Amino acid sequence: MIRIDRLFRLQRPSLDQAHQRLSVLILLFAAGFLVVAGRAVDLGVFQYAGDPTAPANLAEADHRWQRAEIVDRRGEVLATTVASQWLYADPRRIQKPEETALALAEILPGQTAGDILRRFRRPKEFVWIEHNLTPSQVAAVNALGEPGLNFKTGSLRLYPHGRLAAHALGYTGIDGEGLAGLEKFFDRRLTDPARLDEPLRLSLDLRVQHAATDELALAMDEFQAKGAVALVMDVHSGELLSLVSLPDYNANRYAVATPEQKRNRATYEIYEQGSALKAVTIAAALDAGLVRLDDRIDATKPIRIAGYTIHDFHGQRRDLTVPEVFTYSSNIGSARLGDTLGAERQKRFFRQVGLLSPAEVEVTEVSAPRYPERWGRIHTMTASFGHGVSISSVQLAQAMAAMVNGGRLQPATLLADADRQGRHRGRQVISPETSAVMRQLMRVAVVKGTGSFADVPGYRVAGKTSTAEKPGQTGGYDHDRVLSSFTGVFPAETPRYLVFAMLDEPHGTEATYQFAGGGWVAAPTVGKIIARIGPLLGVEPRPADQTFIREAALLVQEKE
Repeated sequence: MIRIDRLFRLQRPSLDQAHQRLSVLILLFAAGFLVVAGRAVDLGVFQYAGDPTAPANLAEADHRWQRAEIVDRRGEVLATTVASQWLYADPRRIQKPEETALALAEILPGQTAGDILRRFRRPKEFVWIEHNLTPSQVAAVNALGEPGLNFKTGSLRLYPHGRLAAHALGYTGIDGEGLAGLEKFFDRRLTDPARLDEPLRLSLDLRVQHAATDELALAMDEFQAKGAVALVMDVHSGELLSLVSLPDYNANRYAVATPEQKRNRATYEIYEQGSALKAVTIAAALDAGLVRLDDRIDATKPIRIAGYTIHDFHGQRRDLTVPEVFTYSSNIGSARLGDTLGAERQKRFFRQVGLLSPAEVEVTEVSAPRYPERWGRIHTMTASFGHGVSISSVQLAQAMAAMVNGGRLQPATLLADADRQGRHRGRQVISPETSAVMRQLMRVAVVKGTGSFADVPGYRVAGKTSTAEKPGQTGGYDHDRVLSSFTGVFPAETPRYLVFAMLDEPHGTEATYQFAGGGWVAAPTVGKIIARIGPLLGVEPRPADQTFIREAALLVQEKE
C-alpha cells in the first residue's frame, strides 16, 4: 500500500506545473486588460483634450443629458426632450477635405466651409460638426459617402409652442444646462434622475397665454409701442396664468434672438409705474384710519414743494372726496394723502405689500426695485402717485391683487398649486373691510372714471389706469415718453383674476384723438383680454350689480 505522504510527493511535480501554467494565463489576461484600458484612457481623455464640445467618450453622446418635461396647468407640454442626430467627423478618415467642407456648408445653414475645413485639419480622431440635424440633413450628409463622417444620437430640448411663454420658460444650452427662465431656476429639479418622469407643472394656462399674447401684440402694433407686458393672475393664490413680454423670441432658436427680444419686461425691467400706486396709498390711509371715504382733500391748486410742482392732468380745481381722488386719478389729492401718511408709515406699508423687495417669481431674470435712500417729504408725496419708486410689473400686480382679495399679499408664482409645496405663504397687509372698499373704488373708476374702456358686459371689471411719464435723459420727466398701463380685476364684487397690460412708449392714433394714456391704450387691451379668457376660465357673465358700489359712487360728482 502506498502511504499518504508518498502519494503527495508523487503528485507535487504535476501541481507545480499546473500552477506555472495558471500564472502565465493570468499574466496574459492582465496584459490584455492593460492594453484595452490604456486605449480607453487615450480615447476618452487625451484624444479629446482641448475640445470642450466633445464628449468624454463616444457612448456618452448617445445619452448626453435627460431632462423632465415642463407642462402647463392642464398638462399641455411646454418643454420636452427628444432624440436628435449629432454629426461628428474623424479628420484622419476624411478623403476629400475641401470638397466635403464645401458640401457640408451647403447642407448646414450657419456653417462656413472655412470653419469646417479648419476642424478637419485638427490632429484628432473626433471633432463635432453640428448638433440637432433634421432628417433631410442627415440624408444629405449620408449621400456624400464620406467615411470620416458619422452620427451619434444626442438630445434636443424642444419647445413645441415656439414663442409662446418663452420668457417664462427660458431655454437650455447645447449641453442641457438651463440658461434662462424656469429652465435655469429649476435646473437641478429638472435634471434630478429620480424625477425625470415627473413633469414640472406650471400655473400657466396655454389658452390664456395665447389670448393675452395675441391681444397685446395687436395693441403694441396699433400704438407703435417699443415694448409691452401682459399678466393674468389668480388674485387668491398668486398663480400666474399668463406672463407675456414683447418683443419676444422663439425659444427653439434662442441663439439668434436679440438682447431686446430676450429681455423679460415683466420681471426684469423696473419702471416708475405711475397712478396705479394711488390704490396702495389710499388703501394705506384708509386702513390706518387716517381718512374716511367722505373726507375732503384739497385739490384746488397745484402743490409746490422743494422746487417742484405737483399738478393734475385734468384738475377739478376743488376739494375732492377720497373716491374722487381715485376715480379722477388726482396727483394732488394722492400727494396730500401720502403726506398725511408720513414717510415712515408709507415706506413701511410699501415694504409690507412687496414693493421694496424683488419679486419671488421663479425665473432668474428678476430685478430689485429702486427707491430713495433718504425718504423725505417730497419723496413721500411723489411715491404716493407712483413716481420716484421703480418696480417690476409683477410686483405691481401682486400688490394690486392684495388690495382686492381680502387684503392678503400672495407672492406671484409660476408653479401650479400641486408643485408649490407651501413655498409661497401669503400675509395679511390690509383688513378685509379696507379691501372691500378698494373693490368699490376700483369699480367706480371703471364705471365713472378713466378706466371705462376696460369694461366688459357681464364681467364687471374693476381697475385703475396709469400713465407715467418716463425719466428724461438729462433729469426731470419726458412728456413725450410715457408708460401706459391698466390693472383690471374681475368680477368686481368677488374678484378671481387680475389682468394687467402695459405699453411702453405708445403713440396715440386718430381713434384715440392722439392720446396715449393708460385709459386710451391699455384699458381697452385689458378689456379685450378679459372678453376672451373669461369664458375659458369658467367665469359666468352676469348683469352688473351697482348696489355694492353705492357708497363710493354717491361721493363722486360728474367731471366739470
